[in-house]
Amino acid sequence: MPESMSLLVVIIIVALVFDYTNGAHDSANAIASVVSTRVLSPRTAVIMSGVLNFAGAFLGTHVAETVGKGIVSPEMISGSQTILLAALSGAILWNLFTWRVGLPSSSSHALIGGLIGAAVVNSGYNSLEYSSIIRKVIIPLFLSPIAGFVAGYVFMLVLAWVSYRMRFKTANAMFKNLQVIAAAGMSVSHGMNDAQKTMGIIALALFIFHRIPVLYIPAWVKIACAAVIMLGTLNGGWRIIKTMGQKILRMRPVHGFASQSATAGVIFTASLFGAPISTTQVTTSSLLGVGSSKRFSEVRWSVAGSVVAAWFITIPASAMVGALCMYMFKLFGLT
Repeated sequence: MPESMSLLVVIIIVALVFDYTNGAHDSANAIASVVSTRVLSPRTAVIMSGVLNFAGAFLGTHVAETVGKGIVSPEMISGSQTILLAALSGAILWNLFTWRVGLPSSSSHALIGGLIGAAVVNSGYNSLEYSSIIRKVIIPLFLSPIAGFVAGYVFMLVLAWVSYRMRFKTANAMFKNLQVIAAAGMSVSHGMNDAQKTMGIIALALFIFHRIPVLYIPAWVKIACAAVIMLGTLNGGWRIIKTMGQKILRMRPVHGFASQSATAGVIFTASLFGAPISTTQVTTSSLLGVGSSKRFSEVRWSVAGSVVAAWFITIPASAMVGALCMYMFKLFGLT
């Protein structure tokens, strides 16, 4: 029993480390445009985003429930107490790698990939919840970037039509103020979707270790995950901010407002349906849509291409790392 309890504590700590890297890795999604357009200072932007990430984490549990019981069957892995440690290790290692190289990949898909890879090595392919994975992971993987692109494209066209008679200084000042509001909404939506993913993992661990009778999200888990993702956000993700805010598109306040408003709308909608989508994917695709609304040459497609490639390799890459971690645990008799 003491050994079991110690392992549970380790898994919870590692899950919170992932939550921290998620906040640090994805903070660029909410604040890249307001920093790049100099609407807010980097310090002010990360503080605002961190606090609102904390608040957003308490808005529902649909995403947490999907991660907790919609990727792998809790019953199938109920005796596999190191599986979550392997899954989290795979996700964290992939996050750190992409963070280091400044590539805005998906922390969400890294977690899902790590969980899939570890589960397959430990319990076989029958442990996966295929129907839920297809409906809430694979389909949103393709649809959410499309939704982000279309929303960004259309919203930017509407803004251009509304403001084309306005003086440049007047329009610029107006969109600077609106951009702060959009960044705030984006931060809330990020906490609403991303913090819940770690909540789902910790709840699954508590269920596997028989600390809760059914899979639900205890209040202390919500508070812990919200606080840690806030701390990660406060650390910032400056390499990725540079990619998101400068390399894809020459950013002005109107672009930032259009992109972040479109992104926040897509993420809020997905969260209500319990889909753990990639905030990075939606943010990037909305930027591409905003840039393309003027002309396609506005977008630096060579940079965008490397970002899009990261979308599709994240789940298989992190699954391989998670599987390797689980294999090593088995090899050294740690399962």
